Amino acid sequence: MIASKVRSTHLSRRAIVYLRQSTLRQVHEHTESTTRQYALAERALSLGWTRDQIEVVDEDLGQSGTGTESRPGFRRLAEEVGRGQVGALLALEVSRFARSSADWHHLLDLCGVADVLIIDDQGVHDPQDPNDRLLLGLKGQMSEAEKYWMKLRMHGAKLSRARRGELRLVPPTGYVWDEAARRLAFDPDERVQRAVRLIFERFRIGGSAHGVQTWFIRQGLKVPARHLGDSEAAWVNPRPRSIIDMLKNPIYTGAYVYGRRETRRSLINGQFRTRVIPLPQDQWRVFLAGHHAAYITWEEYLANQEKMRANRATRKTPGEHRAALDGCALLQGIVICGKCGGRMQTTYVRSGARYLCKNPLLHGLDTSLCWSLSATLVDAEVERQFLATAQPEELDLCLAVSAEVSRQSEEVERQWALRLERAQYDARLAERRYKAVDPDNRVVARTLESDWEVRLRELAEVEQQRDNALQRQKLVLDDADRRRILELARDLPRVWRAPSTTWQQRKNLLRILVREVVLTPVDVPSRQTRIQILWEGGATTELLVDRPRWHSATRTEAEETIRTLVEQGEYDDQIAVALNGVGLTTAHGRPWDRASVRRVRGRLGIRRPMATPPGEKLPDRRADGLYSTRGVANRFAVSTPTVRKWVKLGILSPAEGGGRGCAAWFELDSDAVARIQAQLDEQTASVGEAS
Repeated sequence: MIASKVRSTHLSRRAIVYLRQSTLRQVHEHTESTTRQYALAERALSLGWTRDQIEVVDEDLGQSGTGTESRPGFRRLAEEVGRGQVGALLALEVSRFARSSADWHHLLDLCGVADVLIIDDQGVHDPQDPNDRLLLGLKGQMSEAEKYWMKLRMHGAKLSRARRGELRLVPPTGYVWDEAARRLAFDPDERVQRAVRLIFERFRIGGSAHGVQTWFIRQGLKVPARHLGDSEAAWVNPRPRSIIDMLKNPIYTGAYVYGRRETRRSLINGQFRTRVIPLPQDQWRVFLAGHHAAYITWEEYLANQEKMRANRATRKTPGEHRAALDGCALLQGIVICGKCGGRMQTTYVRSGARYLCKNPLLHGLDTSLCWSLSATLVDAEVERQFLATAQPEELDLCLAVSAEVSRQSEEVERQWALRLERAQYDARLAERRYKAVDPDNRVVARTLESDWEVRLRELAEVEQQRDNALQRQKLVLDDADRRRILELARDLPRVWRAPSTTWQQRKNLLRILVREVVLTPVDVPSRQTRIQILWEGGATTELLVDRPRWHSATRTEAEETIRTLVEQGEYDDQIAVALNGVGLTTAHGRPWDRASVRRVRGRLGIRRPMATPPGEKLPDRRADGLYSTRGVANRFAVSTPTVRKWVKLGILSPAEGGGRGCAAWFELDSDAVARIQAQLDEQTASVGEAS
């Protein structure tokens, strides 16, 4: 029966022996399977193929059969079948070819059209024969189902161990896996433990991952990082991403957690993409509280998640506010609009900080801002209220400040001491290795001597960095420093206004007592801003401050003037000259310029002509007396390139414009005319000498 299926047409073409095992571990450990697959070449010899006709394709060893993307051997095999160069395909079983019904049936179709036999350990199959094709189809479906069953069994066993807390997890930085106890344990390196605790402590103080990174950089400290397979933690510069990963990891609470993420496949632009999706806490597969030693409590972990969620740039609810950042806006992140109830944003302009509400614009309710105001007067009033309220018990405050400064200084000093201790150990170890080698073995001795010198240089660098940090940061406090701290603790306004106090520190001090500040515009009976301070204890304080105003009559006159001049075809710079000529100013009391006119037109929706209308030349002279480039050239009977050369030489300077895409206008006063005339006389004299 087998001989009748193998015909001369098959023997005239090549036979391909295809080998595959799913993982490299199987290749190394399941060697008998590999041996049996290579032995299929002898099977092809017994069926009539010669040795030079037999090709072994083994480049897919260690690759999964669920797809074809990572299997170049399978793709090459399918291409050769399609070209009609193959008479038979040999594999230990059909699951070696594919564990996907789609890939398997595609190969069956190719073999049926090209008259290619499929030979496995059980027999010879002809895809053109309906009975054989049915059998091969069933084998392919069973192979795909077997993959699912194996995955289900392995996942079930893995989940069962995880529910007992015995499944080995990849230890995060600060932990190691204790194989005897089958649980995580603190990293035996004391320096690593203290650094991890310091990261959580600095986030507790600053409230942002960026703040933690900034503090470590200013102190000259590095953070530990342990990657998969590392025997020791590496010390690297702090990065916000690694700090955020630590803050988001519930394992630091002592909880054994498994199944926090889920892998999902989706179709994007016609291609399958795999994404890892974080799951909400109620969908975690395993959660065992109190499983191992903890760095922080579960309550602190939840509080950290709330802080990071509030620090996001996207504002969805009024209850969210960002961590304190640098910048002079004292109420950044804690201001609520009294008109619409949305979170007000902070922006910085040339005149200073401003609070503005964009919620109608962001939510598609309007095409403009809700309102905005300068932060200067509001911040000053809130600052005054805060300093008047913040009057804690003097003795308690002094003792608390002194104790906290001492504790933080000791913690940083301890980090440097541990780093220095490790550098000293590495140097001593290199010394012992060098002294233990046979002096006659110069090849090894020179290498060990070089390593010893490197360790000594690293030790000297650490000592120098530590001394610099002690001098720069004043880590060691003497009696004079402690007396100075106690004096400052009694005078909070002095600390608040000290040049060394950053805006971020002021904002964090303010947030100790102030939860939110609501700002509402008041126009009747006078133009003011209502400030409502919500204190952390639940009490509220309400007060009014004046709001800089632009007199309505002046505002109406300026707007009407702009509208009229635009209708007359005037440009923004010409309109600014006209407004300044009649004594009108902007809302901030400044003279008008082209930019301020453009902003008012934008607010009113007034469209203006183009700055340089196409097909029209600028006049030689404007109504305010300024000359265009062509006007200067005509007055002095020169070419326009000559005028541009004068500008380049500094003989003539534009009074307005002159930038890219903007026409230049010149004021020909007596000084400018004298400079130009001197230049013309010099040119005339040089021409005469040349002739």
